Amino acid sequence: MSAPAGARPNRRPGWQGIDSGQLLVIAAAALILLAALAELAAGGLVQPEYAVIFGVLVAIGELFRMVMPGNREVAPIGSAAALGYALLTTVGPETAAHPPLQVVAVAAGGMFVGSLPHIAVGRSPRPDAMARRLLTISIVALCFRPVAGLGLKWTALLCVMAVTVVLSCLIEVCIAALIRAEAVRARYGIALRDEIGAKLALCAATGATAMLIAVATAVMGRSALLVFTAPILVTQFAFRRYAGIRATYLQTVRALSRVTEVGGYVEAGHSRRVSRLAVAMGRELGMAEEELLELEYAALMHDIGQLSLGDPIPGGATVLASPAEQRRIAELGADVIKETGVLDRVAYIVRRQADPYRDTLPDAPPPPPLASRIIKAANAYDDLVGDSTDRDRGAAVLERLRLDSAAEYDPTVVEALGRVADRRPRS
Repeated sequence: MSAPAGARPNRRPGWQGIDSGQLLVIAAAALILLAALAELAAGGLVQPEYAVIFGVLVAIGELFRMVMPGNREVAPIGSAAALGYALLTTVGPETAAHPPLQVVAVAAGGMFVGSLPHIAVGRSPRPDAMARRLLTISIVALCFRPVAGLGLKWTALLCVMAVTVVLSCLIEVCIAALIRAEAVRARYGIALRDEIGAKLALCAATGATAMLIAVATAVMGRSALLVFTAPILVTQFAFRRYAGIRATYLQTVRALSRVTEVGGYVEAGHSRRVSRLAVAMGRELGMAEEELLELEYAALMHDIGQLSLGDPIPGGATVLASPAEQRRIAELGADVIKETGVLDRVAYIVRRQADPYRDTLPDAPPPPPLASRIIKAANAYDDLVGDSTDRDRGAAVLERLRLDSAAEYDPTVVEALGRVADRRPRS
């Protein structure tokens, strides 16, 4: 998320934002690429015409790369072309004799050329994403190219292709999950589940298209490249539209969340801080990515009901208001969100944020959902701590929340808040 309004972002050079997992992946891809370039310099291009054709297709795919939800950079057309080159056995009657490392060099060259227009307009590619794509292509090439020259029957060859593509896809997802777990401080199992849900379908489509390219090129020649990259192009534009809709929703929600700040109902940056805390707590508690998105929406708009108040609460601290007033603010906020017609689940989360964790009354409603319990604790913490970096003040607020855990706050959520707060920089 972006910094709160009025804050000056702490800009760092791009290389300082690379964590150890990303660095390991980039180093591995760089070593393989150096070996590929050394082999290419020593022996030259084998069947250069095919290398150029596939390199151009990879470059086009890189030019049309996209960012999926969760800030995942993908280039399905380029990946399908590079994998197809790795799986190539024949082009019409002519046998494809290129070595594995030539596939790596051609794919890297295509990626570089396709990235130049992005770099020219200030949209530099993510090194870890490019390295992951190159590693996946390298695995397929190193596993399959030696087998391609053994003269296997097509049935056996197709089985080897399928196994190799599935293996590379699983490895890519595992590597992506490892990097994501380190980047967002999530458990590896949770990050792996999210990566499987987000990328496995696209990865399967890319691998299947690569196999179709390789098989069809053996029968149809070079014309197969145009025929069988069209389906994945359509899929890519569908994913791009879906990602654009989600980004628009988030931008709209962020704009709405600032209305309470501009109107003086809450302190500047309150909604953003609560949102960051809530999402971090959700990751700590193992929430899936879709649940985290709903949590982020609800946390950003949790105070929008304050717009109905005649007299603003001092400092906007709803934790200091009476339980009845808190429930009224939550109800009014939920009604506003429900009017959108597309955020009913978010409205329900906001509606239940003021409810106590345990309600012993006979006609009490069911316990609030986890997202509501998280927002309740995160909001109380930020109401009392604000943007202060004082460690003692934060510890005192956490202790206060723990004392209220018998009924008001979920103790598991409060402990997750404590772990997240401990990781925040403080004076």
